[in-house]
Amino acid sequence: MGCFPCFDSREEEKLNPHNNRDDHKSAHPNINSNISRLSSGGDRLKSRSNVGLRKEALGLNLPDSQIAAQTFTFRELASATNNFRSDCFIGEGGFGRVYKGRLSNGQVVAVKQLDRNGLQGNREFLVEVLMLSLLHHPNLVSLIGYCADGDQRLLVYEFMPLGSLEDHLHDLPLDKEPLDWNTRMRIAAGAAKGLEFLHDKANPPVIYRDFKSSNILLGEGFFPKLSDFGLAKLGPTGDKSHVSTRVMGTYGYCAPEYAMTGQLTVKSDVYSFGVVFLELITGRKAIDSTQPHGEQNLVAWARPLFNDRRKFAKLADPRLQGKFPMRSLYQALAVASMCIQEQAAARPLIGDVVTALSYLANQAYDPPGHSNRVSGGDKEERGGKILKNEEVGGSGRKWDLEGSERDDSPRETAKMLDRERAVAEAKMWGENWREKRRQNAQGSFDHGNNNG
Repeated sequence: MGCFPCFDSREEEKLNPHNNRDDHKSAHPNINSNISRLSSGGDRLKSRSNVGLRKEALGLNLPDSQIAAQTFTFRELASATNNFRSDCFIGEGGFGRVYKGRLSNGQVVAVKQLDRNGLQGNREFLVEVLMLSLLHHPNLVSLIGYCADGDQRLLVYEFMPLGSLEDHLHDLPLDKEPLDWNTRMRIAAGAAKGLEFLHDKANPPVIYRDFKSSNILLGEGFFPKLSDFGLAKLGPTGDKSHVSTRVMGTYGYCAPEYAMTGQLTVKSDVYSFGVVFLELITGRKAIDSTQPHGEQNLVAWARPLFNDRRKFAKLADPRLQGKFPMRSLYQALAVASMCIQEQAAARPLIGDVVTALSYLANQAYDPPGHSNRVSGGDKEERGGKILKNEEVGGSGRKWDLEGSERDDSPRETAKMLDRERAVAEAKMWGENWREKRRQNAQGSFDHGNNNG
């Protein structure tokens, strides 16, 4: 599924690095009118130095003092990809085609070439270069450089060998193993940390605006990184509650209030995250026309099932074959249900989502036939299920997964998750306090010995 402009499909203004006229002001409302020009790759024939991009261009307040993006000529990238041969082709999105390449220094990269007839254009190209030059986090894909040579627009990224999350969730070939439960939770937690950086660490906050499974790339060990920042926007500042913009995004992932009003907040990203998390839990696509009527929209299909504990198991991906802890499924559904609330104010902040998912990602689960442990290894599981009425986790709550619990709705599960998070935070505070006391006591002891 590509990106779509709901109300405006006009061709974007063209970026011409050789033009004396300031096109950048009209290209993006958040870009300062005196932004440094992007150098074309051809400029490197005269100067091989990197092109510095100013932090002030997007109004981001970040600690980095030197920010630069490497420039390439079109000839260099054509050589790196064997003239963009079909055997180097690895994917296609709203921006254009992506090829695997090898630079002259031997580095393997992904080269994304702008489709001049596509839905994304020079505005998105410029925003992506600036955003990824200014924002650095382990869960954001790294931009190596770009080419603005003549009318060619290309981006050069680190190569992510395992492709996108979408590749591992949907339309799997018969000989491809589905992602296991542990890996799904780790991917969700890592992707949430990328969003948390954009929302909470960038100043002002950055709203990603196109969070979807195809934009989560996977490295070794299925380590997730967010990619494709062409639609990113700076969030509201001061006393503003939102930014207004024409609606862009991917059908099935857009938050309802944003799709209807164009009012964008960080909670819009949280909704999109909830949809992707549901994809991870269920194995279903956000929009799937091959499903029966009434099940084609993932959120619309899942919402009624949240209210009936007896149907929770129906929400789990059948390809998991029951190889997941039911209690973790309840907790994961609780997080997903909170993220896709109709009202933006009812959704959690992404920082709270990270806390919850980090907890879930650390609950190691081994399938039947393996010796396994839960939450620190003090409670055994058998047959892939937590023992009936076994006490698990910090809350001390007893669980009966065979059906005797009356209050395992996502709402009650969310309350339980909050309690467990509070207990975990209290334990962490207690450990830090004890460590501080120990250090103070050691310091006093050493001081007394020195005086002696």
